[in-house]
Amino acid sequence: MCDVLIIGGGIVGLATAYQLTRRYPALKVVILEKEAEVAKHQTGHNSGVLHSGIYYRPGSLRALNCRTGKMAMEQFCREEGIPFDICGKVIVAIDEAELPLLAAIYDRGLQNGVRCERIDQARLLEIEPHVAGIAAIHVPEAGIVDYASVARRLAQIVQERGSEVITSARVTGMRHGSMQVVVESTAGEFTADYVVNCAGLYSDRVARLSGAEPDAQIIPFRGEYYDVVPAAQHLCRNLIYPVPNPEFPFLGVHFTRTIHGHLECGPNAVLAFAREGYSKDIVNLGDLLETITHTGFVRMAIKYWRDGLMEMWRSFSRPAFLAALQRLIPSIRDEDITPAPAGVRAQAIASAGHLIDDFSFLDHGRVVNVCNAPSPAATSSLNVGQLVVDRLAKKLEYRL
Repeated sequence: MCDVLIIGGGIVGLATAYQLTRRYPALKVVILEKEAEVAKHQTGHNSGVLHSGIYYRPGSLRALNCRTGKMAMEQFCREEGIPFDICGKVIVAIDEAELPLLAAIYDRGLQNGVRCERIDQARLLEIEPHVAGIAAIHVPEAGIVDYASVARRLAQIVQERGSEVITSARVTGMRHGSMQVVVESTAGEFTADYVVNCAGLYSDRVARLSGAEPDAQIIPFRGEYYDVVPAAQHLCRNLIYPVPNPEFPFLGVHFTRTIHGHLECGPNAVLAFAREGYSKDIVNLGDLLETITHTGFVRMAIKYWRDGLMEMWRSFSRPAFLAALQRLIPSIRDEDITPAPAGVRAQAIASAGHLIDDFSFLDHGRVVNVCNAPSPAATSSLNVGQLVVDRLAKKLEYRL
């Protein structure tokens, strides 16, 4: 028996528990995580970037929560002794055709309150001497951190406050009573006054278990990365990004220095054939059939088929992937990169065929479903957790 049960031990679920137990110390919170430890999926495969909020539509939850969430994350890391580095990034225009898009991103950054500046080629080469480009945006407040370390510390704090994190507990069902919800799992049944669904890759399925009917479905996209070998890491000092396609939900192949001293490049974004499809050979026929028969996915595939084919080509062709990297850093060579672990992104797609590009919540009875938590979910997690607490606040305060 608990006051609030949270499904999902990723960074959003843990941040929600952290904010709940901070605002309401008397609450008993239980987190159910289906894996043997927390942060095993999107959180543990995150690139580790502390996003500034420059890309997002002004006024959107992504824009608002990225700014405040980033400051909260930095403060949390300072207080808990978790290393992070505000190293800065550049968003690079390779040719004149990209300059209008670069200008639009810069305008968004200003509207969102991001500290950024337009720079010319000479200044760009001072920051990143090996990059190609005719102009760029410099975002000095972008940074890097290890979100898995953040998640583990959040789990410790929640437990220190008297709440529980129960692993190897996959949720299989939900029963609603007049005053409580019974959650069925592989670790047994749990009774709670309220439930929060932070299941990430499975958020739509858990939402349906709760009785809700979300319009969107989660479609898994695998992000494929390479590591840059130590001898070539001097080619990128910090973070180098291309100008993204404004209609496509991914930021393009880029270079990212990690807090542990590695240099990654990627991701290539391809349809995964399983919700946990971390490699090409992982296929779950049920997951795949669910994806390819979803009306929204079919409509999206028709709209973005050229982009999808290019991503698939880069997935199967190392020279094509290298060519994408060389648009940003011409001197990088094939022998400079080695395959690295991939991640899987939970992308919500509406039945109408458009990609859900903001945080999305759906309440059903005593359940709050976090239906979509796209990037910058990790950066914003402490604030997203606060949003969930705000949704529960009136009910909790009346009860307390």
